[in-house]
Amino acid sequence: MTTTESRVPDTVGSARLRALSSRVQAADPESRIEVINSMTGRPLGEVPRCTGDDVAAAAARARAVQPSWAARPVKERTAMLMRFHDLVLQHQDEVLDLIQVENGKARRHAFEEIIDVCQVSRYYAHTAAHYLSPKRRQGAQLILTRTWELYHPKGLVGVISPWNYPLTLGISDALPAIVAGNAVLTKPDQQTPYATLWAVRLLEEAGMPPGLVQVVTGSGAELGTPIIENSDFLMFTGSTAVGRTVASQAGQQLIDCSMELGGKNALLVLDDADVEKAVGGAVRACFSNTGQLCISMERMFVPANLWDDFTTRFAAATKAMKLSPALDYSADMGSLISQKQLDTVIRHVDDAVAKGATVLAGGKPRPDLGPFFYEPTILSGVTEDMAVYSDETFGPLVSVYRVNSEEEAIERANNSPYGLNFSVWTSDPKRGHRVAARLQAGTINVNDAYAAAWASVDAPMGGMKASGIGRRHGEHGILKYMEAQTIAIERLLPVGSPTGFDAARYARIATAGMRVLRRLPGVK
Repeated sequence: MTTTESRVPDTVGSARLRALSSRVQAADPESRIEVINSMTGRPLGEVPRCTGDDVAAAAARARAVQPSWAARPVKERTAMLMRFHDLVLQHQDEVLDLIQVENGKARRHAFEEIIDVCQVSRYYAHTAAHYLSPKRRQGAQLILTRTWELYHPKGLVGVISPWNYPLTLGISDALPAIVAGNAVLTKPDQQTPYATLWAVRLLEEAGMPPGLVQVVTGSGAELGTPIIENSDFLMFTGSTAVGRTVASQAGQQLIDCSMELGGKNALLVLDDADVEKAVGGAVRACFSNTGQLCISMERMFVPANLWDDFTTRFAAATKAMKLSPALDYSADMGSLISQKQLDTVIRHVDDAVAKGATVLAGGKPRPDLGPFFYEPTILSGVTEDMAVYSDETFGPLVSVYRVNSEEEAIERANNSPYGLNFSVWTSDPKRGHRVAARLQAGTINVNDAYAAAWASVDAPMGGMKASGIGRRHGEHGILKYMEAQTIAIERLLPVGSPTGFDAARYARIATAGMRVLRRLPGVK
């Protein structure tokens, strides 16, 4: 078997890709989008080029299925989710191959998507019944008012996902929406459609009604607006610039949205850190998924007392990484997804070097491995006039900065319009917690790169500042897909002055009552 053939195994052969593509319904089957194998740069397959009319038709099909799904007991819906969990584990090699060829990442990073989807599935399979059950709330009048909070599915949830985590972001955000009784209209990035289509097929195999989740394929510029116009809620993951447009359009439709957007994430090495552990964490933080990770690190602040030791070890560990297009677990890092991403990395490195930055490791494309490979790269001496200083690269590139104090590290880390995910390394967990609480980011990992916070699916995940609005995971990740309804049942006496009762006397009695209630703990 040749090297090229080894990159296209039977699991991603043309027949299987055509079967997945056929799940997308489009009025014009002849209008197609070519999908590229990111490992080789060669054509991988084709999917339909959907239109706005196709989006509207898909939305109508999903809405037709949703009421009967929502009427099923929560127990049935959660059981389906657990069966899906088992199927993903059972058939993981199929989708690992898919993820690698359509995205280019190393298999070890593709496997993170398997773990994520299974964790999210298991979590909501176990917790959805609790989150969705009616809640008794304190009524307006003690004893006399019985108040309940109920939850109803929004209806149709739109999901627009990017290419960097085609399985995780293509389906994980949809899972709580589905188990909550919603239908889903999802658009994966046109560069990586197959992992999402594979996941929807497995959901149906697990017992989800066919048609409940509709997949449309095409460009965001063409399909984004019709998806928003046809949805009752929108989940978007992508750039901050596009996110602003999406939020504006959702506002025009008076629908709620949740968005994870861009970042320029920071890693802080404190002066008491274990350098060996911090170096290992930094390699994962900066170069996992070839740096194409919303929560990866592109800025690193290192104290003066550890600078020489840390940067020497970090550069050596980075240079030792194995780059490979292999569809196995041998590679430390894979390919970038496209020429566009490669051009961005090259532009940022060349601009920084031309203006005086120093390359501590990497700094070169690797066309000998594949058309979009680039070495994991460390820069020092980066200044504000360089594009890499403040612009998100979204590639295997990090800038390291020397700092003279903890206070300086915190200040410089927070000096960014973004606040998605930060990392802190220290030998003192209490100190790490204290520093983390001062950082302006939605998730902070102490002595971990990014996985600790992301994988804590019982806790919310999302960005501060220009890195997003809303949260995924935990109760936030499911209740955002629900309409909350309050039902209050009044007994004996109405709230307010009874009919025929002197209003002034009522006001005096109510005032006295409020003063009494003020002294009762637990009474709101």
